[in-house]
Amino acid sequence: MNQVTSPLTSDTFVAATALREVGAEVYDLAFEATTQYVPWPKAYGGDMVAQGTTAMMRSVGSDRTLHSMHSYFMRPVDIGAPVRYEVEKLRDGRGYSTRHVRAFQNGKPVYVSMGSFHVPEDGPEFASTAPAAVDGLAPESVRSAAEALDGVDTDAARYWSAGRSFDMRHVPSPVYLEVDGEQVGHQAVWIKAFTPLDDDAVAGLGADDAHRVALAYVCDYTILESILRAHGAPWATEGLATASLDHSMWFHRPGRLDDWVLYAQEAVSSQNNRGLATGRFFDRSGRLLATVAQEGMVRLPH
Repeated sequence: MNQVTSPLTSDTFVAATALREVGAEVYDLAFEATTQYVPWPKAYGGDMVAQGTTAMMRSVGSDRTLHSMHSYFMRPVDIGAPVRYEVEKLRDGRGYSTRHVRAFQNGKPVYVSMGSFHVPEDGPEFASTAPAAVDGLAPESVRSAAEALDGVDTDAARYWSAGRSFDMRHVPSPVYLEVDGEQVGHQAVWIKAFTPLDDDAVAGLGADDAHRVALAYVCDYTILESILRAHGAPWATEGLATASLDHSMWFHRPGRLDDWVLYAQEAVSSQNNRGLATGRFFDRSGRLLATVAQEGMVRLPH
């Protein structure tokens, strides 16, 4: 049964980041948000990252922006069920603010995050550049997920094609059903929202922050794929089990995710059924927007 209800729109992301303020019994602020449909037993980790990021952003003044966040995924989260996010205001200084977010479902902690905010300052700039192998490669020339999965009629294929709010195009090729070519520990993904994201797409936030939340939301979809590619193991591998363990993200410059963004990813290490990967987001002009590091459980069948 096809459970992708809003194909080729950004509705899933907008719904995932619709936080409702609720009574805060202990912490300074509390919100609730609902996880979105995925064709797997538990919710997508990017839901928690985006929801937690939105919660901490809504606790900070408009004079400062999120520059880093660090998270742990503690328990699997139920799909289509509310998650409570409690925000603690640890510090508000002249130049920096620090926030702590704890998320609960069914009375148990499922996710924790720390975030740091900074009042923007002028200063010299430097940034790494996009990988030469994909620099200048137009995203329109790369197959979409729907094109790569044409003729495959499963819940997973329908979700990968149209259910994630974002068009994702792999370089050199996707790893949904098979790993083509050399087994290497790197890849890149062009990403763009299926439909424009309004400046108020994330309730309670301005346009720049809404697109930072969008980056936080999409980062978990493909970050572990560089590890899978290195092992020659596609997502369709029978017996494969993955889960996000911890996650860090640094925001360097504002950008828009309803224009094409390149997500360059690299596997760092894989051992003990865990893998560490890094990623960098570049806008289409080559500006570095954000950097990601994530460790995940990657259990391959023997």
